[in-house]
Amino acid sequence: MDDPILTMEEREAINSGRWFSSLSPSLRHDILRCAFVKRYQDGDLIVARGEPAEQWIACAKGAVRVSSTTLAGKQITLTYVEPGIWFGDVSIFDGDRRTHDTYAHGPTTILIVARADFQKILAQHSELYEALLKLQARRIRLLFGQVEDLNTLPLRARLAKQIGHLVRSYGVASLSSNDEWRITLQLAQEELAQLLGASRQRVNQELKTMEREGVIRVEPAGLVVCDRHALLRIGESDV
Repeated sequence: MDDPILTMEEREAINSGRWFSSLSPSLRHDILRCAFVKRYQDGDLIVARGEPAEQWIACAKGAVRVSSTTLAGKQITLTYVEPGIWFGDVSIFDGDRRTHDTYAHGPTTILIVARADFQKILAQHSELYEALLKLQARRIRLLFGQVEDLNTLPLRARLAKQIGHLVRSYGVASLSSNDEWRITLQLAQEELAQLLGASRQRVNQELKTMEREGVIRVEPAGLVVCDRHALLRIGESDV
């Protein structure tokens, strides 16, 4: 049974989100007042491709895996939505159906605003229009950056940048070392490879190289970044 109240940790993840925290207190209050909580186990379907857009969603805990299915029936992971990030507004605006499947990755909590409530908030807060425009602009910039990286950077640099993003979103400082960061989002190498548009074998080779260089450490529980400065230098490399 769903717990209708966010935990303190989940509420902090929502309130500290870069976009949400930029909104006025009254707008944040009205959004949270209309929202309800749902919790999922790993692998549970949250939204299916082709469904009508009836919900505006934020991730409050865990991760939401956004995926597509090829004509051959293979599922491809496109991205992971981290805590504090809102999504689903595009389909509400254009009235079209959902374009991708979304699944819980690990135990996941989401915050939901129904379409009707979303539209009421828009009518009451013109501020939300400009805020959502800025959010879309940021998404477009990120998308263009990813396309540019895919066409200009070697896999080693793209992998380093992706690991850096995972550290910022899911990194926890190691208790045993001030320099180490453990990535709490557990990804199989195949899932990491899909994010980079590369084969699992090539990603595995690059991970082993970084491990030999002392930049990362691959453990059964996930990746540990041993040298963030070295990781940053690799990500900035274009050769």
